[in-house]
Amino acid sequence: MESKRPPSTVRGVMSKPVVKINIESSVREAAKLMSRKNVGSIVVTHEGRPVGIVTERDMVKRVVAKGLEASKARIGEIMSQPLNIIPVDLPIIDAIRKMQKEKIRRLLIMEEKKLLGIVTQRDLLRALAFHVIISFRPLLKTS
Repeated sequence: MESKRPPSTVRGVMSKPVVKINIESSVREAAKLMSRKNVGSIVVTHEGRPVGIVTERDMVKRVVAKGLEASKARIGEIMSQPLNIIPVDLPIIDAIRKMQKEKIRRLLIMEEKKLLGIVTQRDLLRALAFHVIISFRPLLKTS
């Protein structure tokens, strides 16, 4: 770990591959897939292109709290859009600023119209914490 450098761009902290589901799928299918893959969000696609995102919170607020049947509700009906997309080389601090400005917790990372990954608020905070630890390391060393 001594030689490891903290990531400076979202490329170094993004999760991949991104869990995706077709826009016509049911909320129940999406919930089962999210559970199986152990993720808190799923990207909604139409004809292979990302068009929206659904989180666990979206499912609770837009399906469960309204008493809808998850097996009948379509994922496309509850997805959030437009997507917040960033380039793979965006500095971590700029991604954090975008999340704060947009009041969101997830950003999709795309390059040349290809979905490469997703980065969450937690991923970015973990990377910042690593930067802090690395910067304080010289002060923490004992002689």
